[in-house]
Amino acid sequence: MEFRKTRRTNQDISQKECEEILQRSTAGVLAVLGDGEYPYAVPLSFVYYKGLLYFHCAKEGHKLDAIQRSRKASFCVIDQDKLVPEEYTTYYRSVITFGQAELVSDPREQHDALLLLAEKYCPADTPAHREEKSTGTQGYTAVIRLTVEHMTGKEGKALAQQRRAEGSKQ
Repeated sequence: MEFRKTRRTNQDISQKECEEILQRSTAGVLAVLGDGEYPYAVPLSFVYYKGLLYFHCAKEGHKLDAIQRSRKASFCVIDQDKLVPEEYTTYYRSVITFGQAELVSDPREQHDALLLLAEKYCPADTPAHREEKSTGTQGYTAVIRLTVEHMTGKEGKALAQQRRAEGSKQ
């Protein structure tokens, strides 16, 4: 499949910047094909690691049912969303990924993904406690892996102009 390019390419952000946004962001929205072929979009915590997105969830529910029907999914993260009323605009920056989602069945990969999530969301905790918590939740926690096939990032016109101006000064 060939994915669409963004319409306003002068507002695109680089793949490296997209990955940096995914590394620092703490929440995003996963979109899958839900019941009755309606889109189902759900906010989730996540971790991005080497071209993969990992999410944890209950072992049953709408999300998992949808992924079993169709692995195609999209995930969106908003990095910045600053309303600027006097300019009638928003200074925004976001990333959208597209790929194939599936339930992780390998216990080692599931453990490693849970540990990555623990490291991201509980960085001040001890490695031993994060390990204990990651191992302890495996019995009742499912892990979804989204293999990223395509990623785009875009920022508002004013941010893009500001970036070009700063780049020309260097």
